[in-house]
Amino acid sequence: MQNTAETGPDAPIDVTPLLDADPYAAYAALREAGPVHRITGADGHPAWLVTRYDDVRRALADPRLSLDKRHAAPGGYRGFALPPALDANLLNMDPPDHTRVRRLVVKAFTPRRVETLRAPVRRTADELLDAMAERGRADLIADYAGPLPIAVICDLLGVPHRDRRDFLAWSDALITPDPSRPELMKQAIGAMLEFYTGLIAAKRAEPGDDLLSDLIAVRDDEAVGAAGDRLTEDELTSLAFLILFAGYENTVHLIGNAALALLDHPDQLRQLQRNPAELPAAVEEFLRFDGPSPVAIRRFPKEDVEIGGVRIPAGDSVLLSIASANRDPARFPEPDALDRGRDLSGHLAMGHGIHYCLGAPLARLEAVTALEALLGRFPELRLAVPRGDLRHRRALRARGLISLPVTWKSANEQVFEA
Repeated sequence: MQNTAETGPDAPIDVTPLLDADPYAAYAALREAGPVHRITGADGHPAWLVTRYDDVRRALADPRLSLDKRHAAPGGYRGFALPPALDANLLNMDPPDHTRVRRLVVKAFTPRRVETLRAPVRRTADELLDAMAERGRADLIADYAGPLPIAVICDLLGVPHRDRRDFLAWSDALITPDPSRPELMKQAIGAMLEFYTGLIAAKRAEPGDDLLSDLIAVRDDEAVGAAGDRLTEDELTSLAFLILFAGYENTVHLIGNAALALLDHPDQLRQLQRNPAELPAAVEEFLRFDGPSPVAIRRFPKEDVEIGGVRIPAGDSVLLSIASANRDPARFPEPDALDRGRDLSGHLAMGHGIHYCLGAPLARLEAVTALEALLGRFPELRLAVPRGDLRHRRALRARGLISLPVTWKSANEQVFEA
């Protein structure tokens, strides 16, 4: 990686090493070289990358750093060019709109309400494991870590089963777009908009016992509207999009990354099999060690700001490296070790400040439940391919495996296929 200590903070850095299967050595080199670096992102847009824990934590809660793309410099970053009906979501909002919209949906994700989902999540996990059991091997991403959060979020929103396979294809087109076929992303966005518009119309005509029906009721409640808390139609559609998309993407990567960490540390896997009550604390270390979101949502300074002694002009793109901050030895000693006994208070995998992940309680419950069911069902779980054959999605903002082939055959049976 280019040495910014020699080239200066304004020299763009190639981010390719940050997209590799194991980017943490590259993050360590960046932290050592300086707290803030000028990069050219995978999308070709320039940005400032913040790498050290204290700077990242402060910046996550800094009101001068806006999520609203309208604060981007002219000709700067404009994102996916989502239509307004999908773009009016919490990831693009500042107060007071962010405060108003978050207040309307946060009750659906309180720890107490999420706890009521534990039994349905476990039931879904067991059904997926039942389908895998007879084969003796499976792809934990395609067969388990992917379908589980899709089922949970779709049930929460009231999405029909027939639509779930299409949603997976659309999500993949947005998470890891094919640069040689840009039309696929455009098609996925169009299909998602049509899907959400139709789903909301169906729920409005025939409400169900689900979160989306509740949000539609809030949108249509004249008394709520008179109080100034009413959702706009675009906000309603965008909120459904965000809950379904983010609820899938982050959780599938969390479960997959956690499973791989345990397969890489079989002694810890066996300890958790013997003591599943330790899984909630273990999930916090999995989040810190190899979390699903290496970089926070892009920010735009509303005025010139200084981070780590580097002046960043108003309107420039700022990327806060969660992955680097969570491996900063100044905050987490021996950060490259998977240590479930360490002090994990303050890890940033779920964010910090007013934009702290809305679905964090649900993601944690899904991860704990998924791992408990998996480890309990298959005590001999291990990789079914050489470790070097595993591939990660090449995305700066999403850290996840494309596939995770595993087996639970007895030791004297064939593990690797010819």
